[in-house]
Amino acid sequence: MVQEYQSPVRVYKHPFELIMAAYVRRFPKSPLIPVFVDSEIVNETQSKDGSTVVTERRCMIDIEAPRLLKRIAGVDYLYFLQKNTLNHRDRTLHIEVRNETFSNRVIVYESCNYTVHPENEDWTCFEQTASLDIKSFFGFENSAEKIAMKQYASSIKKGKEMIEYYLRELEDEGVTYIPHWTPPVAPAAPRSIARPIPESSAQTGPDSTDADADAGADAEIVPGSPDDKLDADYIRRYLGDLTPLQESCLIRLRQWLQETHKGKIPKDQHVLRFLRARDFNMDKAREFLCQSLTWRKQHQVDFLLDTWERPQLLQDYYTGGWHHHDREGRPLYILRLGQMDTKGLVRALGEEGLLRQVLSINEEGLRRCEENTRVFGRPISCWTCLVDLEGLNMRHLWRPGVKALLRIIEVVEANYPETLGRLLILRAPRVSPLIDENTRKKFLVYAGNDYKDPGGLVDYIDNEIIPDFLRGDCMCDIPEGGVVPKSLYRTAEELESEENRLLTDSIYKCASIFKGAPYEMLIEITEASSVITWDFDVCKGDVHFNIYHSKRVPQPPKKDTLGAHGITSPGAVNAQMIDRNWVLGQDYSMVEKALICKEGESGSHVTRWPGCYILQWRFHSSPACSASSLPRVDDVLASLQVSSHKCKIMYYTEGSMTSLQSSHSGFSQLSAATTSSSQSHASSTVSR
Repeated sequence: MVQEYQSPVRVYKHPFELIMAAYVRRFPKSPLIPVFVDSEIVNETQSKDGSTVVTERRCMIDIEAPRLLKRIAGVDYLYFLQKNTLNHRDRTLHIEVRNETFSNRVIVYESCNYTVHPENEDWTCFEQTASLDIKSFFGFENSAEKIAMKQYASSIKKGKEMIEYYLRELEDEGVTYIPHWTPPVAPAAPRSIARPIPESSAQTGPDSTDADADAGADAEIVPGSPDDKLDADYIRRYLGDLTPLQESCLIRLRQWLQETHKGKIPKDQHVLRFLRARDFNMDKAREFLCQSLTWRKQHQVDFLLDTWERPQLLQDYYTGGWHHHDREGRPLYILRLGQMDTKGLVRALGEEGLLRQVLSINEEGLRRCEENTRVFGRPISCWTCLVDLEGLNMRHLWRPGVKALLRIIEVVEANYPETLGRLLILRAPRVSPLIDENTRKKFLVYAGNDYKDPGGLVDYIDNEIIPDFLRGDCMCDIPEGGVVPKSLYRTAEELESEENRLLTDSIYKCASIFKGAPYEMLIEITEASSVITWDFDVCKGDVHFNIYHSKRVPQPPKKDTLGAHGITSPGAVNAQMIDRNWVLGQDYSMVEKALICKEGESGSHVTRWPGCYILQWRFHSSPACSASSLPRVDDVLASLQVSSHKCKIMYYTEGSMTSLQSSHSGFSQLSAATTSSSQSHASSTVSR
């Protein structure tokens, strides 16, 4: 299996020429890297004008491996071939490294680039990638992989320290500025190449002042656009200390989102939470994240804080709210669960209202984490929740309320992983022995009033912000709750009609596509030059997508529509508009070229005639499933029942628009990014 690693972009706030002067001082060997025993130049060439220099070296490495492994392999040192291409004109250095030792058993490839910072020509960027493919290594493949990873992590750290060391050495020698390369006035005669840059060619630049240095130190790269890269300082400042493998996973997943996700990509902190929740397993984290992104898009969660207004009932009876922060700077949320009438809230609001309340709390928590990261100057990615259980009784164990709570927890776990840093449970019944040890590391349970004892609440929350209801001195602006009046209860019919609304009553509508039973959507156009736009994703299998026009109004299918051979088709419930007796080219016509879509498609169509337009999605069988001979009837009918012959779509009608310019869909699209998710969606819009 090929292991790939990628470091973040390291930014040196020094010009490229000065970085190169520091870089060449590491050869032929450097005391800063003891494992780098020696190196020799085996070939060196340059272009006619001297702008490009290609240097090939053979490097000797004393790898930190167990003595037994070295004896079995029969080597004390490893040899690598390094090829450096220095372009003075473009101010770039490209480094390629391949292993010479054991090249038939292990393939090691490393690529490094020094380039000028895209926004500041006096800064230099460094980026490093590596791949490791161990085919066989005397039965020690796992050990060799761990050793290689350790060496890679060490080289990243040592490489930065080495450049900074030699920069200080140059500065002590008075070298703080080296002019840019300029082409020679006349063709230069053949000459030997000077390896190190002589001190005589360096000079102290008049513009290199302390003020400039301070200004450069204060500047930082703020990622967010699809073309930017992650800087190592940014990772430490906003994301925390990550291992090289974790950094590599974050960068690779982020790049994948940039390539496949049409629209605004999630923030790095958001991506990192999903990676942590899956122990930095790329495939699992990507699937987990894409499912959540589809859910957020489907229910417009990104706009929840701006669009949803809390009902007055929640403002009066929901006993929870944000309250300062804990000792580590995490936002602190307090929930007086024992004072909350959970049964009354469920009966009055329904599960939908409580779920939206919890989602708004989580969205607000993410926003507060970002704010505290800026305020405290260190990464803060989760919050602390304090739950007061005083007053807890059997009323809180009402079955519908427990059911609603479990569903809410399920939604939160699926879309807000790694956001709860610590849970403090106060004045709890004596149930802590039932909690396993791993859970207790994050959940701190205190019975009675022992939370005031040493080692209790004050270890996590400053004394001055302990709420007044916990005998503290800080006023806590959280409703006291109370019993919800029964006059505010909704009827059972009202609650049932709203049940699961967050999953079904959104801007999207769902439909299934079966093999042999297409899904069709009718759009009636009264004026020519109207615009139809569509957007859909496919999560499983392939689909045919077509648009047809008909002057005749399709008749809805009868409920007793039968499939072939008189047996009800599983797709008969689909809204099929095209009559099976219609003839293509006579009764209706195709207005868009048929597309076979694996991931999805977005587009628009300007109508030429009024009438009925039909958007059609059909299940597409892969070529591997086709056969030269006709299958038996029983096999066809049986195949219709299996899940591999089924697709699901969701479509959305955006409303009328006035021009083609405005017909482009304004909501975020996932396109290929949602191929891993559990849903797919389609949208169609009409404008005149």
